[in-house]
Amino acid sequence: MTTGLDGGITAVPGMLAAGMAAGIKKGDVLDLALIVSEREATVAGVFTLNKVVAAPVILARQRLHRGKGRAILVNSGNANACTGRQGYADAVKVAALTAKTLRLRPEDVFVASTGVIGKPLPRERIEAAIPVLASQLRRDGGEDAARAIMTTDTTVKMAAASDTIGGHTITLGGIAKGSGMIHPNMATMLAFLATDAALPRAILQRGLRQAADRSFNRIPVDGDTSTNDMVLCLANGAAGNRPITPGSADARRFQALLDHVCLDLAKKIAWDGEGATKCVELRVQRARTTSEAVRIAVVIATSSLVKTAWFGEDANWGRIMAAIGRAGGRIAPDRIAITYGDIPVVRRGTGLGQAAEERANSVLKGRAFTLTVDLGIGHAEATVWTTDLSPEYVKINASYRS
Repeated sequence: MTTGLDGGITAVPGMLAAGMAAGIKKGDVLDLALIVSEREATVAGVFTLNKVVAAPVILARQRLHRGKGRAILVNSGNANACTGRQGYADAVKVAALTAKTLRLRPEDVFVASTGVIGKPLPRERIEAAIPVLASQLRRDGGEDAARAIMTTDTTVKMAAASDTIGGHTITLGGIAKGSGMIHPNMATMLAFLATDAALPRAILQRGLRQAADRSFNRIPVDGDTSTNDMVLCLANGAAGNRPITPGSADARRFQALLDHVCLDLAKKIAWDGEGATKCVELRVQRARTTSEAVRIAVVIATSSLVKTAWFGEDANWGRIMAAIGRAGGRIAPDRIAITYGDIPVVRRGTGLGQAAEERANSVLKGRAFTLTVDLGIGHAEATVWTTDLSPEYVKINASYRS
């Protein structure tokens, strides 16, 4: 596998993208993105599990039934959520204008939105921008598109990789946004992926869901999931490979490629958590089941007491033990071990003393570190990626709409 390719989603042959300032957000900043496949593509998607969903999510779920598509229009600065029938009509209309501009069928266009909930979509500004945006589509436009979908993000999030599958070079790339309201099922995020592989929709849909479960559903930051979360993946078949078949070695290699790119993007989202000063890879080992390992990891990762201790560079393992105990999984407290980096602080459910804690505190002074929780009762494990909780998080979210 070749990793670290430039261009994000436009590293993929046959993909075009652009981003521009349409006046949705304050200031002259990019806030409208367009992604287009030059060929008809198979489409898969996964969406938020929040029961309150934005108009673009409703429309995308409906259009996903076809399993085909060509374009994705994405705006930031406005979520088009909790906007009623007018919000849905606005989503349909901007998709229709995009399709007309690109000479596509309306059902070939997906839309996505991110930003403030409850405000009407500024449809007139978006409609005025669409022809200009379409004229700017290019094969190296992935970064502009990635910038245009950002809200409180501080970094552009792109990833791409390739591998030889079925004798052909297969490339998979993507862009994402996400910084706050980050929690599994999914995190508050948007991600758009593309590949030049030829494969049936069933494999792509199953593979995307599996990849999301291993990546975007493993980045608990602040415990909130939003109304707009969406991951879409387009497969345009430009590589010319024979269609990948279920259960084959080629299918496994493609899944590994998809897993890699999704996890790369997910980590970028987690590490850009609002106000974060620490990046934590949290491993729960020797649990009874994977689901219990995930549940315990998520409870630890979203504990305000644990996260503020990380900000304070304090290896306060008692808070971790308390979080484990309230997570609801099966545990044996006298078998639990906790390690920061390679410094153990708890063994057999008991602390190892002040000297061990002080050594662990030095680990927490770094920007990134690992925390390992060994439950000692099984063979299952899970890893999540999270951050600390700083005063800056409160400042950012207190002034988000102002």
